[in-house]
Amino acid sequence: MTGPPTGPHDDAELVARSIEEPEAFAGLYDRHAPEIHRYAARRLGEGAADDITADTFLAAFRARHRYDTARRSARPWLYGIAANLIGKHRRGEERALRALARTGRDPVADSWSEHVDERIAARAPLAAALARLSPGDRHVLLLVAWADLGYQEVAEALGIPLGTVRSRLNRARRKVREALGADPTFTPDAMELTSSWTK
Repeated sequence: MTGPPTGPHDDAELVARSIEEPEAFAGLYDRHAPEIHRYAARRLGEGAADDITADTFLAAFRARHRYDTARRSARPWLYGIAANLIGKHRRGEERALRALARTGRDPVADSWSEHVDERIAARAPLAAALARLSPGDRHVLLLVAWADLGYQEVAEALGIPLGTVRSRLNRARRKVREALGADPTFTPDAMELTSSWTK
């Protein structure tokens, strides 16, 4: 078994190099911006996602001298910055989720492809359940489901203990299951809870 990758393709190396060679930071942007943008778009819509992505990398660039280069992957760090910025847009996100719950229309998904009526109708209860979650619980659930982060990565991204990630995720899953009328003993993965929205 080998350790974390090193060299010019390693995130920590790119961040460290960017202190003296700011243009090296572009490698980090190229590697992670598309997935940060997709995550922000799912949370806030395309227009806000552009701003969130730009602001995430601007904040990361400005804070790069404080980056812990022992962390070879910058992915949790970048998602943490994005989550904080999304938190500032929380009211807009909650309004969008409530609108989706009322109308069954997801303007983000609708811009990607046309959806059949059943799939749109299936999103409304999930949107309502997500809107009722606390911001912290929603961040954890969606970082696991939509950003595909592991528990440790979520803990790093949000700057919270691993136990807090587990308890928030458990609580969020339980509340979403209850809101969707699922058997309370059923414990699906967070991805399964949101799969109808991401297809």
